[in-house]
Amino acid sequence: MLSINSLSLQYGSKHIFRDVSVQVHAGERIGLVGVNGTGKSTLLKIMSGLQETDPGIVSRASWFTVAYLPQEITIEFGARTLYDEAESAFDDVLAHQRELEEIGEELAGLQPGDPALDDLLARQGELQHLLEGQDVFRMRPEIEKILFGLGFRASDLDRPVSDFSGGWIMRLLLAKLLLQKPALLLLDEPTNHLDLDSLTWLEDFLQGYQGAMIIISHDRSFLARVTGITWELSLGRLTVYKGNYSRYLVEKEQRLQLERAAYNNQQAMIKQSERFITRFRSKSTKARQVQSRIKQLEKMERIELSETERTVRFSFPPAAPSGRDVLTLKGINKSFGGKRVFSDVTCSLQRGDKLAVVGVNGAGKSTLLRIIAGLEPADGEKKLGHNVILTYFGQHQAKELHGDLTILDTVYHAATDMTITEVRSLLGAFLFTGDEVEKKVRVLSGGEKSRVALAGMLVRPANLMLLDEPTNHLDISSQEVLQEAMAQYEGTIIVVSHNRFFVNSFANKVLEIRDGRATLYEGNIDDYLARRKSEEEQAVADNSRRPVSACGREKPGDRKAQRRARAQARQKLGARLRPWKKQSAAAEEEIERHEARKAELERKMADPDLYADQAAWSETSREYARVERQLERAYRKWEEAQEKIEDIERSNA
Repeated sequence: MLSINSLSLQYGSKHIFRDVSVQVHAGERIGLVGVNGTGKSTLLKIMSGLQETDPGIVSRASWFTVAYLPQEITIEFGARTLYDEAESAFDDVLAHQRELEEIGEELAGLQPGDPALDDLLARQGELQHLLEGQDVFRMRPEIEKILFGLGFRASDLDRPVSDFSGGWIMRLLLAKLLLQKPALLLLDEPTNHLDLDSLTWLEDFLQGYQGAMIIISHDRSFLARVTGITWELSLGRLTVYKGNYSRYLVEKEQRLQLERAAYNNQQAMIKQSERFITRFRSKSTKARQVQSRIKQLEKMERIELSETERTVRFSFPPAAPSGRDVLTLKGINKSFGGKRVFSDVTCSLQRGDKLAVVGVNGAGKSTLLRIIAGLEPADGEKKLGHNVILTYFGQHQAKELHGDLTILDTVYHAATDMTITEVRSLLGAFLFTGDEVEKKVRVLSGGEKSRVALAGMLVRPANLMLLDEPTNHLDISSQEVLQEAMAQYEGTIIVVSHNRFFVNSFANKVLEIRDGRATLYEGNIDDYLARRKSEEEQAVADNSRRPVSACGREKPGDRKAQRRARAQARQKLGARLRPWKKQSAAAEEEIERHEARKAELERKMADPDLYADQAAWSETSREYARVERQLERAYRKWEEAQEKIEDIERSNA
């Protein structure tokens, strides 16, 4: 268990935390929400011990281990390979294993009565206790399972970490935390660098995770599926809601109604008191009552409406209507350095279509948007329809902003038909309020620049918008503003986004890029996922179903040919599997034999009388160390055989 007791933190006049007290219990799944700037990431850093607080503020049980995934990379990696870096999650276990082997070798060389004997035996017992339940020989399959689940491929395992981009390194950091299996996982935006397949895998994995977790995420669907408790940070205070994000929204609205009623009642009472004070301040007969009202107002704890009470509305500036056919792609092919990205991408969009482009990272989603925008050459035919006005937002659009302009000037100059007030309102939706809009672009963080670039793009009249991950730096309330505007937008949209809830509300088509091919699905993301699942189930059923003739009956000749083909396939498969199955069976026998002998030796070494016979003790110790080495080799042989069997069966599926 971990607890925070009376945490307060203030920067200048802004209260980050006001007397926050909260507890985390084993197995709890908590979503941490709040608008940007409320201190969510700061709270996780404090809980992880990366940010110091006064003594006694944070306390936790000795067994309650904590691991933290930051939003950005904060460490540098050396020349280690992907697999070696992932394996470092088990450094403590491997170090204990090596020390245990070294102690076994030392014990084999000691004589009875040696002064070092008792200390070595005591340490051996400690290490054996520490390694109980740690299946060292299942380590590699576990590492591969998590790395592959997060999108890495077998060919990546021996690549140096320095070869990977920042997004893939964040996946590696996440993999290491999952392998460590801490009692409490602190995850700050874990979905930012995941594609839809990896995101779905992570959801399934976390649903089966035995430890506790606190997750910051702007993906509503992810929070709704993974968490069961919601913490909300607002105006420095932390409120606990029982239930996932969907339940939190319902309960939040109920609490807000009570909060509004209390706020309105208090405001009415304040105004009444202020009117009384103003009216009777100069009358000596009312002086005591006036002073009483003044003191009452001074002591009153003012009710503040939550920051999420802000209601910002935004609609896209109108653009000239396009023709009915907006975009046609025929046989689009793209390669980089001789390596194919995708081929024969063919689809068409009509006025008002809203297309979501999905696929694993590296499938070519961003490349396709750049081709459509005219920023990337490609083979094939691309045709824009009559009077199509295109605007594009890329993931790196922020680099093109002018550093000497203010936020307000940048967006206002991009707008062609909006007032200063309307631009300020839009910037409020993108988390720039008050004097913040006068900041120079050059002093902004990467996320802030990205929000400015997105706002600047959205104020330009256009009837075809291309958006590459537009929600990456937006909190949930800002996403809702953009989401509502997109649903009402009369033009055509093509968007790449891993945020399912955001896209689901307005998309009516999904283009999947997988293995270099593009497939168009009608409907939103939920419809696409249901269709994918149905297709996968159908493929499994088709593989298990025997082919039949057109009239529904198998011909005798067909049945014979099919039986022959199946028999030949089984023979080939059996021939490939036979040597590995033989190795697996032999290794299993060897493991069983060595495990039995190891248990005998451990019982023998537990007998104090053994130490009286110097020769017998030395021989037993040497044999014990030898059996452990033989056992480890047998496990490696068995693992190798199992991996080969799985590979062959997978390739034959």
